[in-house]
Amino acid sequence: MHFVWKHRLFNKNNLKTTSGEKLEIISTGTHNGDSGPDFFNARIRIGKTIWAGNVEIHQKSSDWYQHKHHEDESYNNVILHVVEKADRDVLVNERTLPCLELKYSEKLKENYLSLLQSEQWIACQDRFHLIDPFEIKFWSGALLSERLLSKTGEIKQILLQNKNDWNETFYQLLARNFGMRTNALPFEMLAKATPLHILGKHKNNLFRIEALLFGQSGLLNEELIGDDYFLNLRNEYSFLYKKYTLKPVDAHLWKFMRLRPVNFPTIRISQFARLICKSTALFSKILETENLKSLESFFDVESSEYWKSHYRFNKASKNTGKKLGASAFQNIVINTIAPVLFVYGELNGKAELKDRAIRFLDELPAEENSVISKWEELGIQACSAFESQALLQLKNVYCKNKKCLNCRLGAKIISKTENTDEPAGQ
Repeated sequence: MHFVWKHRLFNKNNLKTTSGEKLEIISTGTHNGDSGPDFFNARIRIGKTIWAGNVEIHQKSSDWYQHKHHEDESYNNVILHVVEKADRDVLVNERTLPCLELKYSEKLKENYLSLLQSEQWIACQDRFHLIDPFEIKFWSGALLSERLLSKTGEIKQILLQNKNDWNETFYQLLARNFGMRTNALPFEMLAKATPLHILGKHKNNLFRIEALLFGQSGLLNEELIGDDYFLNLRNEYSFLYKKYTLKPVDAHLWKFMRLRPVNFPTIRISQFARLICKSTALFSKILETENLKSLESFFDVESSEYWKSHYRFNKASKNTGKKLGASAFQNIVINTIAPVLFVYGELNGKAELKDRAIRFLDELPAEENSVISKWEELGIQACSAFESQALLQLKNVYCKNKKCLNCRLGAKIISKTENTDEPAGQ
């Protein structure tokens, strides 16, 4: 009923209140997702009088009393009660509240139920052809903003834990990103166990940074003996461990199985160490950088010399360079830099940073994953990370949770009547 009212899909001809007064809906108001009346700032005309106020919607008018609205002053400004069935009068401020029995096509309910019962990849898959592809393009900006804002709470929480230290917060989020999906948690734990200010004291010494990070990862405890590099790292870490009273994470948390060797945590940790050495005050530099190409140069790093011929400690392999690739950089922009820029801009009133975050995503190629491939099968082509992120938001938030009433595309399909492509109630 909220959906029908919001989209004006009811029969609007010759409307009358349950008491027989002529009724005209000038504005249905703004949908309220919080507590209080369902729609704010509606405008209606009853007889010759125009009323401005709120609208409450129920299945039965007696629900007003069952829900205890008569005891809540926030409902005193309700000007219209919209119901499916009026089974009793409602008094507000000692006057009878005008009531409208809402009449709408049963086809709307049928359309909605068919979507709820669908077991396809997206509920509207067999009717998706009815939607103009430009509808998705038009909605992409709002979907992307939703996706970025959805990460605000988590970033705020980490920022709070770090006593509003943005450098430390960015460092921890970046570390998580270096772990990718498989090792995101142990990499984040590694960053939290190894504060940035400790690494900063040794930023000009790559070997010490590696000793700190590998030691804190717990990976130096896996074997008692090894090659010179391994033993030298362990000896250096033994000294630093005592100096800074450190506590490493458990080595068993790291995953190597089903990963390409270039994405092994050992390689990623070495690349992360190189980044720490190369880019001091990295977050400040990112805030000042307006060009995506310049941003990419900060992340042009590769693992140290030892890792050119190794993927794991003490096990030699073919000699190859192991640079942080373009796809890894794109992943960092999508999952760390853009969200942090957006949230920083949001919290500090800097709209230009929010715009820059969106522009960076628009300049990156679209992601390649199973969700984007399925959208392509349905005829929706993502041309940039801006659009692929929007499509991920659409699938994961709306389609996956069957929020068809809140989806612009679902709304179009639900509002189709049986014999026409025009929305019901027109």
